[in-house]
Amino acid sequence: MPENESKPPRVRFAPSPTGYLHVGGARTALFNWLFAHHFGGTFILRIEDTDFERSSEEMVQGILDGMSWLGLSWDEGPFFQSQRLELYRRTAELLVSSGHAYSCFCTKQELEQRRGEAARAGRPPMYDRRCRGLDPAESERRRAAGQPAAVRFAVPDGSTSWDDAVFGRVEFANAEIEDFVLLRSDGIPTYHLSVVADDIDMRLTHIIRGADHISNTPKQILQYRALGAALPVFAHVPLILGPDKTRLSKRHGATSVMAYKEMGIVPEAFRNFLALLGWSPGPAHKDRELFSSDDLTRLFTLEGISKSNAVFDNDKLAWFNTEYIRAYDSAKLLPLIEAEWQAAEFQPTRLPQEILAAIDLLKPRARSLKDFAGPFRAYFGDRFAFDPAAVAKFLADPALPGLLRELAARYATAPEFTEASAEEILRAFAAEKGIKAGALINASRVALTGQAVAPSLFAVMAALGRDRAVQRLAGLSQPPSVG
Repeated sequence: MPENESKPPRVRFAPSPTGYLHVGGARTALFNWLFAHHFGGTFILRIEDTDFERSSEEMVQGILDGMSWLGLSWDEGPFFQSQRLELYRRTAELLVSSGHAYSCFCTKQELEQRRGEAARAGRPPMYDRRCRGLDPAESERRRAAGQPAAVRFAVPDGSTSWDDAVFGRVEFANAEIEDFVLLRSDGIPTYHLSVVADDIDMRLTHIIRGADHISNTPKQILQYRALGAALPVFAHVPLILGPDKTRLSKRHGATSVMAYKEMGIVPEAFRNFLALLGWSPGPAHKDRELFSSDDLTRLFTLEGISKSNAVFDNDKLAWFNTEYIRAYDSAKLLPLIEAEWQAAEFQPTRLPQEILAAIDLLKPRARSLKDFAGPFRAYFGDRFAFDPAAVAKFLADPALPGLLRELAARYATAPEFTEASAEEILRAFAAEKGIKAGALINASRVALTGQAVAPSLFAVMAALGRDRAVQRLAGLSQPPSVG
């Protein structure tokens, strides 16, 4: 059972729909999901959509699609903060009535002017608390008169600290925290108010989120205490950096999770890769890298989260992807490949059992699911493109088309057509014609697949079958056009 809890944990992932699900958010969601499932707890999805100008339904759907692709199903939700505004206003009123918050009538222009004056004087540009000393009756009179007012939290003297499950003891001097806004003058809550009101209302036991939220935590702890609510366990996850050790951004490549789906990444490979960005399963598994979802769920603990930032390595992700494609049963891989075929508007023309056999043949060479809808098309249908470099290198000799037609005739009349017999026939034919077998093998590979690189030519022939192999070899009356 998790730290300081006798009941199963309740955790949440709370993205803002001002962008698609990005890599850092996906990892946060995954860590929460694994933690909840490890302890038999509850994983809640909450959409923090109170930034009405930047939030959109399209981004919400993008988040849901990304989580579904990763297999991160939620137990409760999705809840939308835009539908919970009354809760936040009631919470602000409670804080005001208990003396922990107050009305602030300062205008935006006045605040900007004072911040500029403070900066020029070398002082921190913090709110000067001038409305904090207003008599409550005066505040009420102004509000009754319709004067716009925000609600600010009255930060007490002293310090605020907590024992972070990742970083240990963390402490902030309250003098460094300004009286922050809880409710804007238009009645829209700030992040600091809505997140605390929701986390309390949803009875969360653990807050697992990015380390960039550490500076927000003291403001939230102060509200918990002011509201008389028990503190959750905070666990701040280190950031994900690019190879140059700067914050991961578009200059390092894709940051949207669904972009990796479009690249042909297998979801389980991406999940495995994400899990190991800033988390380790412990010394008993230090040399292991491939973990099923069940393995990750069984092994995941907060103690395994590193304090150090993680580095996103695209080459490592590519390695994970090849390993998962290779390990997948062809029947399990087929639906993922079919999605790629559909996106490429490619219709396979081979029988189901032939398709599965071809997938098994090709798995060891695939780096991406997209390979099956691109370079590997020739194994699944008769409409495929020829690689121009392969044609230029291996089919440039004008004598080759005629030789391939003769070879096709040999195969058509052979008593059997197997890998072994196909090789024996080709090598005997090459010797008879006085040409190198390698030249004929390379030319045949391009004629059959459109590519210079493929599994063993004779395994390819067996996978295509006698009729298709003969047809493609015999049909090459001239070097193919590319496209």
